[in-house]
Amino acid sequence: MKSLVKHFPILALMLLMIACGGSVEQNQSSEAVSSPASVGQSGVKDDVSNPNVVQVAVGSPDHTTLVAALQAAQYVDALTNVGPFTVFAPTNAAFDALPAGTLETLTKPENQRKLRDILEYHVLLGVYKPEGFVNGRKMGTADGRSVTVEIAADGSILINGGKIIGTVPASNGIIHVIDKVLVPEDK
Repeated sequence: MKSLVKHFPILALMLLMIACGGSVEQNQSSEAVSSPASVGQSGVKDDVSNPNVVQVAVGSPDHTTLVAALQAAQYVDALTNVGPFTVFAPTNAAFDALPAGTLETLTKPENQRKLRDILEYHVLLGVYKPEGFVNGRKMGTADGRSVTVEIAADGSILINGGKIIGTVPASNGIIHVIDKVLVPEDK
């Protein structure tokens, strides 16, 4: 009986390991296989939940340039996280209105940080619905700067001169489709 009591902690540990599905080494290796380091939050496949802001953009034919820019800046994973985010999403036409060569230059690997700064300038932390915008209000962006809200005489909402032409809810925030790429003045 004394030898059984003496070895009880070891037996209990072995039983616990067996009940949990095997050895510590087996559990560690299965975790490594199921969560590779090279895939972030955006790599999670989920066709059941409401789409997040990136999934909404990916599904929009008017935002292919924005999606390509998010990928070039490696900003997709950040925007697929919980949030909540308010994203000002320029249309393809808004990107086309940039000076010739601007987008091609920004999407080069050596300009990744600059592109990411510009994309972060389109993101607010928190959810801001159209009815919550106040004329003249400055709102802090994810890159540490701020954008200014303007309510036009016709009731339309402009962010740094870019008109909100649509609003789409997402599981991790809200997207305001805008007709202009917001470029910080010192960029």
